[in-house]
Amino acid sequence: MTLGQKIAWDDTVLPFQLEHCDIRGRIARLDGVLDEVLAQHAYPAPVEAMVAETALLTALIGQTIKLRWKLSIQVRGDGPLRLIATDYYGPSEDGEPAQIRAYASFDKDRIDPGKDPFSQIGKGYFAILIDQGDDMKPYQGITPLAGGSLAACAETYFTQSEQLPTRFSLTYGQSQEPGEDVTWRAGGIMLQHMPKASPFVATDGGSGEGGVLQADDLLQDDASENWTRANMLLDTVEEIELVGPSVAPTDLLVRLFHEEKPIAYDAQSVKFGCTCSEDRVRQSMSIYSAKDIEKMTLENGTLTADCQFCGAHYVMDPKTLGFEADGASD
Repeated sequence: MTLGQKIAWDDTVLPFQLEHCDIRGRIARLDGVLDEVLAQHAYPAPVEAMVAETALLTALIGQTIKLRWKLSIQVRGDGPLRLIATDYYGPSEDGEPAQIRAYASFDKDRIDPGKDPFSQIGKGYFAILIDQGDDMKPYQGITPLAGGSLAACAETYFTQSEQLPTRFSLTYGQSQEPGEDVTWRAGGIMLQHMPKASPFVATDGGSGEGGVLQADDLLQDDASENWTRANMLLDTVEEIELVGPSVAPTDLLVRLFHEEKPIAYDAQSVKFGCTCSEDRVRQSMSIYSAKDIEKMTLENGTLTADCQFCGAHYVMDPKTLGFEADGASD
């Protein structure tokens, strides 16, 4: 399937709620977005896999933020895959698509194509950051890298930091139709048990390794039974159902949770997008003196900057940069 043969539910996130219990969720499908994200760099296969998983998690988690907010995921480790950074920009207006971008930093000589991709991040942390705009303090939550996957890290983050039992089921990879180019496809489901009006708050640690909270530590009685049942139903999903393309998200929702009376809401479309610009580069350089700018200047008398997310290349006159600049460039 080529990018031109886009299906209506590709590059969308469908929010839903299970009417018979306090569980909400989202179904995400990414194809063109993921192709564009990964096309910006020639990543080794293990790095591609981790960027794809992070981008899918970002789409699922980011759908809840408000207009014009930004949600970011950062994964940092001491292994050959040092950094994965993703951004989800909420739509500027209702009905417009959200935007996703992502990139990774890695040591090419240390990446082992034969090893598990997650293990190549090493020890580090998984962080979620939410920027609510000017004059608002950004929110940041961090959890250690553990559990064997980035999805497991995200589940731990929500259970531990937000005390919201959360479950992800994800799949991603390359596909090819006869006679067509190889393309990326990804699909995932996120389930989350919402708190009651007076939620239980754990104060003595949880039953997980190292005192980490588990879903059973937060849920009681009927809530625990509903959560267990929803997870058992999610366990029946097949990878081909997650990625599509033949099964619409609404059909998949009914297949999995029809007895729970699922309610689907309007899907949010997403696209690849980057907010970089020469003005932003100039703003970031405004903290430097003329002496600092001189050290960054190339032999040809210009200063250049590259965007890690989209590959944009900016060439500027160093005399127009920094807080001692002569003036704006033409």
